[in-house]
Amino acid sequence: MHYLTRITAVTTLLTAICTPVFADPVPKNIIYLIGDGMGLAHTTAYRYFADDPTTKHIETTIFDELLVGTASTYPDDDTFVTDSAASATALSTGFKSYNGAIGVDVDKKPLHSILEIAKQKGLHTAIVSTSQINHATPASFIAHNESRNNYDAIADEYISNKINGKPIVDLMLGGGTQYFIREDRNLIDEFKAFGYQYADDLSRLAELKTLPAIGLFAPAGLPHVIDEPVGTFHLDKMAQQALSLLSQDNEKGFFMMIEGSQIDWCAHANDIACAMHELSDFAKTIETVKAFAEKQGDTIVVITADHSTGGLSVGANSKYLWKSDVVRQVHASAASMSKQMLESNDVLKVWNSKIDFALTDEESALLNIALKKAQETNKPRVLANQISDVINERSMSGWTTHGHTADDVQVFAYGVGSEKFRGFQDNIAIAHKLIQFIK
Repeated sequence: MHYLTRITAVTTLLTAICTPVFADPVPKNIIYLIGDGMGLAHTTAYRYFADDPTTKHIETTIFDELLVGTASTYPDDDTFVTDSAASATALSTGFKSYNGAIGVDVDKKPLHSILEIAKQKGLHTAIVSTSQINHATPASFIAHNESRNNYDAIADEYISNKINGKPIVDLMLGGGTQYFIREDRNLIDEFKAFGYQYADDLSRLAELKTLPAIGLFAPAGLPHVIDEPVGTFHLDKMAQQALSLLSQDNEKGFFMMIEGSQIDWCAHANDIACAMHELSDFAKTIETVKAFAEKQGDTIVVITADHSTGGLSVGANSKYLWKSDVVRQVHASAASMSKQMLESNDVLKVWNSKIDFALTDEESALLNIALKKAQETNKPRVLANQISDVINERSMSGWTTHGHTADDVQVFAYGVGSEKFRGFQDNIAIAHKLIQFIK
């Protein structure tokens, strides 16, 4: 056992011994939101991105309103930098593990997740994600696998992992049809045999009328919000329908995990505008679940991140400014613009159709060089990275990596028992507190 894990384990044990049993009231419903890759700089940038520039003050956001503490995220090794699998395992089970682990410990033995415990106690269970639902974060609540990359095997376990003869998740919404409808196996047909309703288009989400139900709306992850029509909010739309379904026949309550997956994906690409639009969807989702909790009076909402991605800084290049107005003038992801430029072989036409500020001659030359290199190497990411570089330079958005960092992340909470999450805690403590509510 790594020394950091030993320290955490001892601290957790002492906390459990010294902390009295939760007094009433305890929450009936638990809504657990994870902003994948969402660090402090991301929510800070979002405050300025979402600000109304016509007013004389900076408006606060839902993140500012609900902030209660911070959490460390390190995995069970000496790297300090976690991946989504290890962190989600910690957030779902209360135990540290290695990078890549899905619901297993360092010896690759299964760990009980909060979702499994909730199902054992008779609660409704749900996961909602803008990634494929068998991606690292949702998978760590449902499956047990030594590697996050075993997508088909993880999807198979969504059927094989049963309690009282039934799959453990009553509602699943997100992407992933390529993993659930395969040549070797059609898991959707198997879910239907268990009585699940199924929808394969987000426009048909409302057709899911009762539990159990599953909705898969893309081959893998859903499209980036920034690449959709203005006003499209994938996560919030799914969360609203999930709350409606979970509220039916809700005698014992429910546990739901909601993941804003693509904050992370945009940050890996160092795409500031893409990340801000994903944060808009996540913020809107938080507002929706907070309103639900406020109305119900028996619900806790806990929000955190698995880690921070990209090493974002709000300001860069030794300049004392960050230009939110530049970010607001970008209306497509760098990845989608790269694809369109390669298809049309026309940098300027695509740029002018998606971005409200004009390229300089120097910027245009850099993008055309990147276009040729992407064509020669068949690597669209080369061009996408150059598009992001231009936008980052214009907006003064700094990035230190295309990977993760070891920064602490924020913890937000609202509702019954939310005071338990104040101050600093390790990520496993969040899981322990939520599991204690259920137990």
